[in-house]
Amino acid sequence: MTLFGETPTTELLPYDGSAVFHEWVLGDESHEDLVAALLAGLEWEQKHLVMFGRKVAEPRLSAWYGDEPYTYSGVTLDPRPLTPVLERLKSICERKSGSRFNSVLVNLYRNGDDSMGWHADDEPELGVEPSIASLSLGATRRFKLRHRRTGEVVERDLTGGSLLVMSGACQSAWMHSVPKQRRVVEARVNLTFRMIKSEDAGLRS
Repeated sequence: MTLFGETPTTELLPYDGSAVFHEWVLGDESHEDLVAALLAGLEWEQKHLVMFGRKVAEPRLSAWYGDEPYTYSGVTLDPRPLTPVLERLKSICERKSGSRFNSVLVNLYRNGDDSMGWHADDEPELGVEPSIASLSLGATRRFKLRHRRTGEVVERDLTGGSLLVMSGACQSAWMHSVPKQRRVVEARVNLTFRMIKSEDAGLRS
């Protein structure tokens, strides 16, 4: 910890965008208590994707909260209103990132068998060069970024209570993933706050 509870930050990307890692952003809050509150208080679902003509279950649970629906990989998520806990965490992420958000995708990795494949958060409703704040709670998991053109890979362990803010050309130039880690037995909750831009609703928060 540094002065006034701030913790060091690290820029993970060597070029083409930004991914700033904050070691701890929760102040005096317990990230384990937040995990328990979110596990009990959110409406979790296991979505299915069509891959190579076959319907497969995503290897994690998820929940979508905010103002607007969100579509990725052919799956549309209908929003639920932000809960008080999500509102509080959104305020933390907005303050740390300097960006405004109106929605959050919450992913539950039940253990190290749950994962996220290579992808980018580059859907049209996120706009050009979106700022995405990724808050980690619970178990530490490895996070990878891979440059689309050079193939360079950057890795970082995302610990409970840490925040990764991806912005600039990050989503267009890099892809990211959360690989399986068989030895991890604890749950991890990851919240990615974002601003959904709707032609009908405009920007709302």
